[in-house]
Amino acid sequence: ACLCLMVLGSGAHACGVCIDALAAAHYVQISFITEKHFSFPFASLCAGAGGWSPLSSDRYQWLEVDLGGRTQITAVATQGRYGSSDWLTAYLLMFSDTGHNWKQYRQEDSIGAFPGNSNADSVIQHKLQRPVIARYVRLIPLNWNPSGRIGLRLETYGCPYDSDVVSFDGHSSLHYRLSPRLRQMTRESISLKFKTLMNSGILLHAEGGSEHSLTLQLEKGKLLLLLRKGRSSSPDGRHLVYLGSLLDDQHWHHVAVEHHSNHLNLTVDKSTLWVQIPPRLIYWDHDQMSVGADQGLGSSRSVGSHRNFYGCLENLLYNGLNLVDLAKQKDQRGNVTFSCAEPVFVAMTFTSPQSFLWLPRVTELSSVGASVGLQFRTWNKAGLLLTFALPNQGGAVWLYLSKARLHLLIHKSGRAPLELTTGAVLNDGQWHSVELTFGRVRLTLTVDGEEGATVQTSPSFSFTVGGQLFFGGCPAEGRSQECTNPFKAFQGCMRLLTVDNQRVDLIMVQQRLLGNYTHVQIDMCGIIDRCSPSHCEHGGSCSQSWSTFHCNCSGTGYSGATCHSSIYEQSCEAYKHKGNTSGYYYIDVDGSGPIGPQLIYCNMTEDKTWTVIQHNNTELTRVRLSPGQNQHSVHFEYTSEEAQLAAIVSQSEHCEQEVTYHCRRSRLLHTPDGSPLSWWVGGPGTGQVQTYWGGAPPGSHQCACSLQGSCVDPKHPCNCDADRIEWANDSGLLTHKETLPVRSLVLGDLHRPGSESAYRVGPLRCHGDKNVWNAAFFDKETSYLHFPTFHGELSADISFLFKTTSSSGVFLENLGIKDFIRIELSSFTEVLFSFDVGNGPLEVRVKAAFPLNDNRWHHVQVERNVKEASLRLDELPAAAQEAPADGHIHLQLNSQLFIGGTASRQKGFRGCIRALQLNGITLDLEERAKITPGVQAGCPGHCSSYGSLCQNQGRCVERSSSFSCDCAPSAYAGAFCDREISASFKLGTSVSYTFKEQVVNELNRSSSVVPSSIYSDMTLRAENISLSFRTSQSPALLLYVSSYHREYLALLLNRDGEHLARVFKKDCVFFKVRNLANGQLHTITISRLAEAVFVQVDQNSKEEFNLTSDVEFNAIKLLVLGRVHNSGELDPELARLSSLGFTGCLSAVLFNSISPLKAALLHPDTSPVTVTGKLAQSICGSTSANPYATRLNWPDHKPDTVFVLLGCIQVMQLKLFVNCEKWWKLLNC
Repeated sequence: ACLCLMVLGSGAHACGVCIDALAAAHYVQISFITEKHFSFPFASLCAGAGGWSPLSSDRYQWLEVDLGGRTQITAVATQGRYGSSDWLTAYLLMFSDTGHNWKQYRQEDSIGAFPGNSNADSVIQHKLQRPVIARYVRLIPLNWNPSGRIGLRLETYGCPYDSDVVSFDGHSSLHYRLSPRLRQMTRESISLKFKTLMNSGILLHAEGGSEHSLTLQLEKGKLLLLLRKGRSSSPDGRHLVYLGSLLDDQHWHHVAVEHHSNHLNLTVDKSTLWVQIPPRLIYWDHDQMSVGADQGLGSSRSVGSHRNFYGCLENLLYNGLNLVDLAKQKDQRGNVTFSCAEPVFVAMTFTSPQSFLWLPRVTELSSVGASVGLQFRTWNKAGLLLTFALPNQGGAVWLYLSKARLHLLIHKSGRAPLELTTGAVLNDGQWHSVELTFGRVRLTLTVDGEEGATVQTSPSFSFTVGGQLFFGGCPAEGRSQECTNPFKAFQGCMRLLTVDNQRVDLIMVQQRLLGNYTHVQIDMCGIIDRCSPSHCEHGGSCSQSWSTFHCNCSGTGYSGATCHSSIYEQSCEAYKHKGNTSGYYYIDVDGSGPIGPQLIYCNMTEDKTWTVIQHNNTELTRVRLSPGQNQHSVHFEYTSEEAQLAAIVSQSEHCEQEVTYHCRRSRLLHTPDGSPLSWWVGGPGTGQVQTYWGGAPPGSHQCACSLQGSCVDPKHPCNCDADRIEWANDSGLLTHKETLPVRSLVLGDLHRPGSESAYRVGPLRCHGDKNVWNAAFFDKETSYLHFPTFHGELSADISFLFKTTSSSGVFLENLGIKDFIRIELSSFTEVLFSFDVGNGPLEVRVKAAFPLNDNRWHHVQVERNVKEASLRLDELPAAAQEAPADGHIHLQLNSQLFIGGTASRQKGFRGCIRALQLNGITLDLEERAKITPGVQAGCPGHCSSYGSLCQNQGRCVERSSSFSCDCAPSAYAGAFCDREISASFKLGTSVSYTFKEQVVNELNRSSSVVPSSIYSDMTLRAENISLSFRTSQSPALLLYVSSYHREYLALLLNRDGEHLARVFKKDCVFFKVRNLANGQLHTITISRLAEAVFVQVDQNSKEEFNLTSDVEFNAIKLLVLGRVHNSGELDPELARLSSLGFTGCLSAVLFNSISPLKAALLHPDTSPVTVTGKLAQSICGSTSANPYATRLNWPDHKPDTVFVLLGCIQVMQLKLFVNCEKWWKLLNC
């Protein structure tokens, strides 16, 4: 039965909710201590008046209740003092079994403080989220009515607690032989509770005849589960699992093991770990069990007693059998008692940088020798443990931690400082002992006793230990003349303080009867392991200090305070739209989800971006049967993990895999009776058997030729099924994503005489990312999309793109009872992320220096975790807000998730939202928008944001859910018009492009605005010419354009002149440039508009010239690269030069909007282009960031023919050539 345990209750509420009306007063004892004396409260038990109010209202008061026995406490309730202005507004709850070693109760999220009352009459009850089992309850006031004093009436609720307890002294143990009935259970379970002060020791060991064993033991305060076969210590023969931390705190901890076939669940307190058991350790046949030790189960298995357990066990159950109760009549070894005898070690907690403890030294200062000892545990690498002044000697002594090592520094006036260092990794959270001894001639510093390290020295000067000892820190400035601390204050726990070999009574310190202290909690160790369980995700390593933790994300592929967000893109498509080119990239298909990144090849050379996933056998493979075999089976292993493979196929718009079968007297699918001779297995997981071949639909039992009507024998659905002696093949693409990828292939009909075959299964290729372009358009402020509640209790990341012309609107909102999360455009230049997880509303803002309502895509990334909240907008620096220390951390939401609006239908967003992801999962906005009024699926208009990705005069083309680059007006190709089209020319190579009238009209429109009257005779008033070249030939003709009016334009290199000249009719201009025929890459750009001419070579400054003659280029006919075959109409000198041809490389040639190399290499059948001689596409036009860094020696020229020459560019008309004789001589052709 439950009972109500009441202390100083109100008549209206006391005891009324209890089932059993037991007299609570019999179980209650009131303890209260005030500063240096006791104070009786105003109290009455059930009369409804009075209450507890100490004489002094400060944070050193408490109310302690003895419940008379261990009790399961489920709730507490408080009131203020009757008829007064005295009540608590916040308090702490402590629990204990012994009246010592208190443990603070923490609610969910590790919140310690309980909200109190707002007046003296109302009752505030708190149901404990986890019932507490304890005998003693202590309430510590934190805050109270500022207009009154501490005042309290208290009720506690709970039930009596009975248990079976056994105590071990480090040499004792229990032993059992398990009955067959217990071992034949379908599910095995072990559960127990334990408490101990030792950080190591065996709790339980079980083994059986097959040498399979299970051990539960403590190791450095953590629970270790060890599964082992035999006594081997090799990794292959055992499996280790760790869980929990700081389990040596002398408080009860619950442990449970549940074995289910091939896995087990291990639970320590609130943490449960699912453990996959290796196949070799699955079988359990335990028939013996030892508790408190693993010795005695075999003569060769004795383990030293230092591994035995020292402490108490409670309610030890094996498959439901109470082993403690059984042990009272069974085998016991050593000093086993069936109660919990607990040693009393009073600890204290230094909670803040202002914490310190002052103790007087009782021993006379003149006594010979001195010693100070203590034990400590901390997470901090640095902190002061002890300091004292050297009386009458002008100096001081400091014992402190630095870089997790122990340092002793003695500073005496007029002497060199004396420093000793010892120990390592003393910030591991374990208890460490320190002993400092001053003798007549020797000083000794010891860490961790015999197992640790000792350092000694003989000082050259004598000194006396001062009369005041300060532990942990010093009083605030000006409050002590004898304490200075040049180091950080200590934060952690201390216990077993000794001064001159006398134990310090910390209870007297707590009662203010000895020494003094500030910000120190006595009779408890409040250390918390913030890395157990770890909040670091994706394999990030956790480290901590007293007040916080840090995640090291190096090498994980993730970033952020908790290693939550992936640093990689989720698809090749996403990399493409960041401007990347083909190559290997790490792809993280689910972002912050559990699937890790994988290195994958992205092919971006086409309009579509292909994700290419290789497997272990993509080559054409000849089939060879081993003797006795009738079939050949092959399994394909892919470079991507299974989960990632399935995710890539799922989120891609299209996937395909080519399969090819070459056959000679080897049938593929069909036999006369219709049964398949061969098949393949494909699809997610282990896949399913498929009996169709590439190019045919699933389940058709056909090959591609059957659908195309091209099979060699119409009677058979596959070429190979014709069973001919000639070689044939069946090939095609498998395109149904549900059957991809191909997992294995089984080939039959290979054993007949003359049968031969070969197969090839290509890589899996997918394109399109359904997530990237998934978008919705919100055209009303009252419209929204709703989705199920977002669950991101501890970690949440949200990312999306938006574009709008509005100045404000809510992108996303999700509400809870008190908690909420919201992202909004708060102004036309600012994005706001606001949320509340129970600590009050917090906001993170990013303000841009540019308008966000410019109808261009903007990227928003939000992350919230237990450490911080952050907001990133486009490429601007992220803004962050740290989470409050020891505050609420769980985000608890329960409403629907609203996208584009709010539940109140106010402040809705008008515009587009795209690629919305929550914790790596994309919300399908388009599907939901199709059934939602006021919202449209999809969102056009991507070129305003991504048009700049189209390079080199490529044009951005809108698509319904994407964009593409039209490279027709560019000399480049590729997805972003960034791939140079280059060709190697030999002496006889010639590329001739014939102009048509409509082409010339396009040329004029792309060059400048010209009168329509010139269209008929194809006249140009402007040219834009650009090209790159490499050559060691000089002189050389680079480009030639002729006309029907015997006019021409030529681009030439001279032999050894010193000028680059451009001539138009009677105008001759000279441009100095060196080293153009040196085998390196050079780029030339010429633009003319009427009489204005601009010339730029490489990175030299652009120069401008003005022509004075006729500026029209009439009736253009032909553009030639390389050798000019019809040179009869040319000047003899120019004709001789053009007949030499060109040897070298030309790249990215563009004459206005015409690219002759693209026409010749990529579209020879549909372009008006003629190629003679050898023309080979190459990469000779590619260049590094420094285009002059690499020297290229062409095979047609010896190095000594590479001259340092002056290049010439000539543009002239034939009929006026004679007027430029001086210039022609300069050309020196």
